[in-house]
This record gives sequence, structure tokens and C-alpha cells, in this order.
Amino acid sequence: MQDQAGAASGSGDPDPPPPPPEHAAGEGGSSSAAAARLPSRNASSKYDFVKVKVWLGENADHYYVLSRFLLSRMLTVTKIPNHVAIKIALELKKLLVDNSLLDVSQSDLEANLFKLMEKRGYGEDYINRYKMMTRFHHQRVPLVILVCGTACTGKSTIATQLAQRLNLPNVLQTDMVYELLRTSTDAPLTSVPVWARDFNSPEELITEFCRECRVVRKGLAGDLKKAMKDGKPIIIEGIHLDPSIYLMDEENADDNSRIEKKVESGNPSIVAEKKTEQQSENGLPENTVSILKEDIIQGQDCLPESRTNEGLSSADSHEITSDSEEKILKAEGNAHKDLDQQKNNSAKKDKPAAEPIVVPIVLRMSDFDHKALLEEWIATRAIRDNCLPQDHRKLINNLKLIQDYLCSFESQGLTVVDISANSFPQTLDWLHGYLLQCIERGLLAACSEGPKQ
Repeated sequence: MQDQAGAASGSGDPDPPPPPPEHAAGEGGSSSAAAARLPSRNASSKYDFVKVKVWLGENADHYYVLSRFLLSRMLTVTKIPNHVAIKIALELKKLLVDNSLLDVSQSDLEANLFKLMEKRGYGEDYINRYKMMTRFHHQRVPLVILVCGTACTGKSTIATQLAQRLNLPNVLQTDMVYELLRTSTDAPLTSVPVWARDFNSPEELITEFCRECRVVRKGLAGDLKKAMKDGKPIIIEGIHLDPSIYLMDEENADDNSRIEKKVESGNPSIVAEKKTEQQSENGLPENTVSILKEDIIQGQDCLPESRTNEGLSSADSHEITSDSEEKILKAEGNAHKDLDQQKNNSAKKDKPAAEPIVVPIVLRMSDFDHKALLEEWIATRAIRDNCLPQDHRKLINNLKLIQDYLCSFESQGLTVVDISANSFPQTLDWLHGYLLQCIERGLLAACSEGPKQ
């Protein structure tokens, strides 16, 4: 009865204090109204002051303290509305505390959570998404989402909203990277945007746009490398994103690996050369074992000839030879161990958690809506920056050429999303579901490649 009354009073505020049992039925409405008038910081539930430990692993060696906030964010990822996710998280905490379940396993926690989700009408599909996202975070699969497009297509808004929905903390803007490179380094970038300059032909404009995108791509290298190494998701948005660079990187990596495997299988000497190259790239000596052999052999050769010829019997000679061989074998073994250890350390350091999931998206707006937004944006920015040309038609035409170039990669697997002010919420919902599908496909691919690796 207390739980039901608490849930009813919580409809006005996500975290209202539960009413006393004797007044729950009669004063639920007034209690909810009183709680709604309280500041959000003071409208916390008494259940927030009770810690619930969730134990992980087969032997329950580790635990974390249940957080309603993080749990509600995780539920939001599964496409459950935010206000419902907050209520489900509160109901779960109430259920555990009221039943004195202050030490639970992860499986028991999820079993109770799934029952509450089904009770509110969020059944199998949402539960499967929750399990899938749990695996995604557990396996630390790198996720790179590229939100491309020209000015005034909603890139920043879409990227921010998707980051909130998918609980992704890292959003990078190429405009900021561009300005940082331009002002703090010797990068060949100008203060006037590429779409605000004069060019002799559309090809010249696109060539310069691609060049600037490559410069920005180098500026993003550190963030991308860290995301790959740590297995963390990242969203990159902005006009200086050329999909061909990222698609080309992925295709070249696949092609190079295929070519290398084919060549190596046909020529064993290439395998040895490649190992030597990898050792030198990792800072390892190229001929560690051979150097050690030469040192020992030279030490043996340095013995006085007279002693070797005059006073040594065949047994003594054999003993020295055996000792030398043992030293050589021991040195080889130690060298191999050192090389293997350094290789393993470098592999652990450089190898990402899993194959990255790269999702490039281009936002495209209808010509009429885009033109209206651009004219308003150009008028505002021209007053502020005082660097845009007077011919707005030429500027809009340059942006249109860039947009056509970005959309030309649709045939290579890039997703082009039509966006408008009237259908923005629907577009956001579609992108949310689409990214969940991409994550699921990436997880399946990682699982299928795991046994082979």
C-alpha cells in the first residue's frame, strides 16, 4: 500500500517524499502538491539515503552502489521516455529497500527491473535493448558518430540531443578544433570560412574543402586514438567533416589487412621482414638474438689460440662448446621472453577493446527551409564577424555545393537524413533507433570475430 501511494504521489515530482501510511489514501493529492512546491534539491526521496550494493562477478568480488540517476539514464537509452525512466528507477529502489534487499547481485537487480519495465508496458524490445547496451559498455566497444552537414542544418542540436538520449558524454565540434588549430598552430587555415571565399570553379571549392577537412582530421587524431584505446564513444559534429576520409580509413585498413595476409601466406620471408619492421616500429632492436649470438661467439673466439691448440683435450673442448651452446640457448630464450613481453605490453597498450563502430551521418535540409535559415544566420554573423561577402547568393551556392558533395557518399554506405523544423522530433527518434541498430550490428560483428582472434 505504501509503495502504491508513493508511486501515485510521485506523479507530480520524480522524487517526492512518500506520505505516512495512515494518511496515504486520504491526502495523496495534497502531499503531491506540497512536494511539487518544494525546490528540486529538497524533494529527494528518503530512499536516496539508503545504499544498495550491487555485487558483480561469479564470486561477487566487486560491487557498486545503485544510483537512480544512472539507472534512469540507462533506461532512457532504451527509448523509454525520461519521466517514465525516473519513475521506474524510483520504484526499483523502493522495492529493494522496503524488502531489505540492500545486497543484491546484478542478475537479481535486473530481474526486478525487468518486471517493473514489463508492468509499465515496456516489454521484450526494451529489455533486449537494455541487455544489448549493457554488453556494449561492458565490452568497451569504441563508437564514433559523425554528424556532417553544412551550416544551419541542425548538427549541433542533433548531436547534443543524441548524446543525452544515448548517455554519451563526449561531443566534439570541428569548428572549435578548426579555430584552435588556426590560432595556436602553424596549420594552413584562414580566418575566412571556405564557403565564404571566391573560387574559379566548383571543383576548386571542393578541393579546398577536402584539404581543410584533412587538417582538422589530424587535429582530431589524439581524441580519436584515445576513444579507440579506452573503448569510449564519441560524437563529432561540424562542417569540417569529409566522410571520404573516415570511410577511406576504414576501407584501407580492411584492404591492407587482406593484402598482408595474402602476401604473407605466399612468402614466408616477408613474414620475417614484417616482424623485423614491427620490432623496429615498437622501438625494439632489430637483431637482438643475433647480436647476443655474435657476442658469445666473439668471446669464444677471443680465447688464446695457444691454449686451444696446446693444452685442451677433446673433453675440455667439448665442455667449452657445450657451455657456449647453453649460453646461446639461454640468451635466445631470454631475448624471446623480452620480445614477447614487450610485444604483449605494446599490444595491450595500443590494441583497442574491440573493432570500432563508425557511423557517418549527413543532415540535409530542403532548399526552401535551408535558404531561409541561412539568410537569417548570414545576416547575424555578417554583423558580428564582418568577414562574409556581400553576395549572399554566392555564399549560399557554395554551401549548396558542399552539401551535394557530402551527400554524394550515400552510395558508399553513408546515411543521409532529411531534416526539417516540422519533423525534428520524429527525425531525432529515428536517429536514436538507427544508432541502436548500428551498435547491435557492431556487437554481433565483434562477437563473431572474437573466437577467430
